[in-house]
Amino acid sequence: MNNIKGAGLGFRREMLDELFPTLPKEVDFWEVAPENWIPLGGIYQKQFKQATAQAPFSTHGLSLSIGSSDKLDVEFIKTVKQFLDANNIGLYSEHLSYCSGNGHMYDLMPIPFTEEAVKHVVARVKQVQDILERPLVLENVSYYVAPDQVISELEFTNAVLSESGCSMLLDVNNVYVNSINHNYSPHEFIKGLPSHKIVYGHIAGHYDEAADLKVDTHGADVIEPVWELLDYAYSAHGVYPTLLERDFNIPCVDNLLNEVRKIKAIQSKHASSGINSSSKGVA
Repeated sequence: MNNIKGAGLGFRREMLDELFPTLPKEVDFWEVAPENWIPLGGIYQKQFKQATAQAPFSTHGLSLSIGSSDKLDVEFIKTVKQFLDANNIGLYSEHLSYCSGNGHMYDLMPIPFTEEAVKHVVARVKQVQDILERPLVLENVSYYVAPDQVISELEFTNAVLSESGCSMLLDVNNVYVNSINHNYSPHEFIKGLPSHKIVYGHIAGHYDEAADLKVDTHGADVIEPVWELLDYAYSAHGVYPTLLERDFNIPCVDNLLNEVRKIKAIQSKHASSGINSSSKGVA
């Protein structure tokens, strides 16, 4: 059911006037948050149908809260499945974090890196996958505190991937941000991930709060060290579909397409070299 490949871009309502009637051919796939489109009808529903008829789409959710102690919202998950099926979307990705606890927190909170938390998340992932009838794709998230950490972020991530059967969305900007904020090697983190679990990735910009504090905002251009990490990730795991995230301070579409083209250029370099390339999605 995974029909995405190449380089993608987040599909934002603020961009619709520039995108229609014909989506830019430089973009191989698009991504939406289901929560932002499920409740919409009228012109937005019509435009979304026009868009999904032109290019493959993926989804990146905001409110699943896979690590929460609250009960899973089963009705919401069923609604997401209906949305995926109705629009022929194969992938549903979410954050390896939580955003609720006796109410919605409106932020992505870090799950404690413990064996107990692994078991808790794994059980919930399996429940979600049973309802969706497709693998859940979980993204490594940026975090600023590590409560009750017993095992490393890498050990925690790999355990969830292995024991739940879910797939991974590798966000190299989040790896970069965490490596600065928590003083670890981004290359070692990326190298330690299981290649076969990575189905697609994200790249984005962030905000420099201080030399040792980076904030994941998706509100700026991608910086060179993050581009270099994407290049390294392809060397380590083969080329996989990769999407540019831009949620704030959104420039004109032409500026975004320049960064999409840079993703494609790095992908092409690895595909043409034949070194460690894979069939995960080279345009």
